[in-house]
Amino acid sequence: MSTKEQKERIELLQGTLDLLILRTLLLGPSHGHAIARAIEVNSEDVLQVEQGSLYPALHRLIKRGWISSEEGTSENNRRAKFYRLTAKGRKQLALETSKWDKLAGAIARILRPAGQEGES
Repeated sequence: MSTKEQKERIELLQGTLDLLILRTLLLGPSHGHAIARAIEVNSEDVLQVEQGSLYPALHRLIKRGWISSEEGTSENNRRAKFYRLTAKGRKQLALETSKWDKLAGAIARILRPAGQEGES
C-alpha cells in the first residue's frame, strides 16, 4: 500500500468492524476472506479489513454467541471455516444498526448544523 493510500485510509471506530461483519453475514454463511472482500467491495474499496483485525473480531463475535462457525470447503476447494449469524447475532445487528444510525445522525448534525449546509 502506498503512503498516499495509507493517508486516505479511514480507520474504523471501535465496534464498527463487528457491525460490518454481522451485516455481511446477514446475507448468508461465509469464510473470513470472503467477509473481508465483501466489506471492501460494498464500501467501494474505502474500507479494507486486515487479517490482524478480522480474525480477532470473528473470535470475539463467536465468544459473544453472535456468530457460529463450522468447517467447510471454499469456492477454490480449500478447507475453510465458515461463519454464520446466530439468532442472538440477528438481534444484536438490529440493536447495533439502530445505535449506529443515531451516532451518524448526531455527527451529521454537528458537522452540518441546520441553516449552514452551504457554508464551508
